[in-house]
Amino acid sequence: MKFRKKRVKIAMIVALLLVILIPLIVMVVSKHFTAQEQAIRDNWSEEVSSLVGTDEEEEVRLNDAGLESDLPILRLVPFEIEEEGFTYYDTDVQDRLRGTLETLKEFRTDWDADAPLAVLNPYGTGSNGLYLYFTTDYATKISYKISVEDDSILDYSAVARDSSAKEYTKEHEFQIIGLVPGKTNKVTMTMTGTWGNVRKKVSFEITMPENKSGYPTQLEYTQGESVEGLSDGLYAMMRTNGYLGYGFFFDNEGVMRYEMVLEGYGLDRILDQGDGTILTCVSSSKLARMDGVGRVIQTYSLDGYQLHHDIQPAKEGKILALAEHEDTANVEDLVLEIDLKSGEVTELLDFKKIMNEYYEQETRPVSAADDFFWQAGEEDWIHLNTLQYMQENDSLVVSSRETSTIIKVQSIHNSPSLDWLVGDSAFWEDTAYADLCLTKEGDFVPQYGQHSVEYVGAKNEPGVYELRMYNNNFWSLNTRDYEADLDDSVGTELYGGEGVSSQVYIYEIDENERSYRLESSFEVPYSSIVSNAAPASNTDNWIVNSGMANVFGEYDSQGELIREYAYTCTMQGYRTFKLIMENFWFLEP
Repeated sequence: MKFRKKRVKIAMIVALLLVILIPLIVMVVSKHFTAQEQAIRDNWSEEVSSLVGTDEEEEVRLNDAGLESDLPILRLVPFEIEEEGFTYYDTDVQDRLRGTLETLKEFRTDWDADAPLAVLNPYGTGSNGLYLYFTTDYATKISYKISVEDDSILDYSAVARDSSAKEYTKEHEFQIIGLVPGKTNKVTMTMTGTWGNVRKKVSFEITMPENKSGYPTQLEYTQGESVEGLSDGLYAMMRTNGYLGYGFFFDNEGVMRYEMVLEGYGLDRILDQGDGTILTCVSSSKLARMDGVGRVIQTYSLDGYQLHHDIQPAKEGKILALAEHEDTANVEDLVLEIDLKSGEVTELLDFKKIMNEYYEQETRPVSAADDFFWQAGEEDWIHLNTLQYMQENDSLVVSSRETSTIIKVQSIHNSPSLDWLVGDSAFWEDTAYADLCLTKEGDFVPQYGQHSVEYVGAKNEPGVYELRMYNNNFWSLNTRDYEADLDDSVGTELYGGEGVSSQVYIYEIDENERSYRLESSFEVPYSSIVSNAAPASNTDNWIVNSGMANVFGEYDSQGELIREYAYTCTMQGYRTFKLIMENFWFLEP
């Protein structure tokens, strides 16, 4: 009996310790987890083989890439690559690498398709990108097919976009996209003349190194009920936790075709600049514009700020970014404007000022007793997660996860003020903002914890337009003492519950009637936080990422699943888009 009592006491002590320790452990792990978003890569070194030569003027070593290949493959290694603070996202480094490539191009006059200049990842920004340079006697365009001796990996074909942006040219400089890491890839290039005649075909094999991140190169997938076909393009996975500092691009068969290497953080979003370049996040405090061969053309440092969740085009030559001040308790409540020509960064909007009465009178810091207790002490009072600039009224639509509200601010460059709020109006009833709530028309449950709110397009009547979003359908309030009256369909658990799902929502906003209604919706796997939904390029299909469920899927125009992909991550993957990368990597989809 004494022995049994002793065991009971020990069990009670262990249980008590677990009650005390588990939240502490979760908090420590979570703090470490979120701190990874600000981490900067400190190791850019690459495995190379013998030294082939040096470019003393540009301070770049030329190494044999050490790959089994029918072609000699080079790696360009800056002298200072192992020094503290080195980064490829430095335009001085990029200009030197470009200088070395120009010297190599001029070194021989007979670079041809049979013996091209070949450099693996020449600018350090894409681990499995292969740069090729050669000339042809006649103006041609280059297409290629990549084959792997693996029944689970289908052939991959593309039409290369030349760095000159010419469809047909005698001088060819481009990056082959699609080489599978860790596999022997056979590349067949086809040179087609202006009349559509095949002038030449050339094949070579190359055994690629494993990818830099260690991320799986094939995703498992399941077929849905829809018989519609998948759209063209690559699935771009953005900010995959546990693998921050990379962007992954997968084809329709779930095979990795490109691994973008960043300073840290994740892509968040890729903005096509329309001139053969893209703009994206490369760390939590830096943006970069790069071209199709991987060269960084310009960088934008956000000194004193940390990016959070989104960047979007604004007025011509400028973009907007969600951010927060470094090392402050207030988080995710600022909008920055970046001039893409000058690089000037302006703090455009501070929502603590725009919504001062709510911030000062209603909110408090996150406490250890809240759902998100690992944020204890932080003032995450609004948690902006997407933004969308609208030309009319120089306005901005933002998504606030913490208040489960979509917010429109007008005249953002002159005298910013709130225009309207969309969400559960009961939340705002006893505040100074009750009259700004648009009226809900129809019988539906409003969005909760929504992400990726985006402008779809205008209707025939001015002031009437559509917004699409990923409705997480999740309620958790951590910065205000308020009890919500929720429909039974709304989730309150981080990892869901029986019968709970998220949805893709499309709202019609009618500013004339000061109302909104649910125009269409469909259910998707539940994800309490993160996630996105967006159309695939050039089709009516939808791409939907349910980040906490660790899946993304392609759906037809009616919301029926075509195919769903499961991916590896730590807790969550933030966004997935389907991008054709036309006029960047490829001439056509």
